[in-house]
Amino acid sequence: MKLRLIRHATLQVEFAGQQLLIDPLLAEPRVYPSQTFGKTAARNPMVPLPCAVETLLQPDILVVTHSHFDHFDPVAIDRLPKQLPLICQPADQAQFAGYGFTQVIPVTSSPVTLENLQFFRTEGRHGKGILGSAMGHVSGFIIKANQEPLLYIAGDTIWGPMVQAVLEQYHPDVIVLNTGAAQLNVGAPITMTADDVVKVCQAAPQAKIVAVHLEAINHCRLTRQALTDHLAKAQVANQVSIPTDGELMTW
Repeated sequence: MKLRLIRHATLQVEFAGQQLLIDPLLAEPRVYPSQTFGKTAARNPMVPLPCAVETLLQPDILVVTHSHFDHFDPVAIDRLPKQLPLICQPADQAQFAGYGFTQVIPVTSSPVTLENLQFFRTEGRHGKGILGSAMGHVSGFIIKANQEPLLYIAGDTIWGPMVQAVLEQYHPDVIVLNTGAAQLNVGAPITMTADDVVKVCQAAPQAKIVAVHLEAINHCRLTRQALTDHLAKAQVANQVSIPTDGELMTW
């Protein structure tokens, strides 16, 4: 399995002979408004793509964890081929079909088999309390194929019983966490904090963790360096990769 971080939560994954594009955010820098106001305000995305957008437009399968703009942006909607198989959560099926995609495949309580891959949907919580509910439905995916590491794309979720249940049920080999401690002007973080990453490491000590969702959208306030320092203090740094934009990892 080869996994390349493009930017934010956008990933290219080569898995059992299939090319997957996950959560595409394809816009040029500063196209979209800030997600906060005040001293943290900045237009998004804050950094460029590490490659030409044309190199991202011909995957075999498109996977979208949820419909927020930083995971499926207007540029991706406009430029990706509409006939691509699009794996998604049921809550987004009608919306994605409305964009013109002709093979929208929601993953319900039963897995979906596509080519030689199996997709299992996992639950998540995009923040705590009323704010978490207001953020809407979010999902992650377990992706499985023979003779490949078991991959868990957690999606936009904080640590909690839903994530712990996935780890206990599937025992994934590679876990991609959307970190960044994303925080609006009110409320607690809505994606994983540094402490959350440590909890995942402790709950799944056999797994390799990949921390993404950093330094690209302005409400993600946790930096790569701060996360690195926190993990070192918690003595789990050797379990976690924090890739730079464009970096390729292989297992």
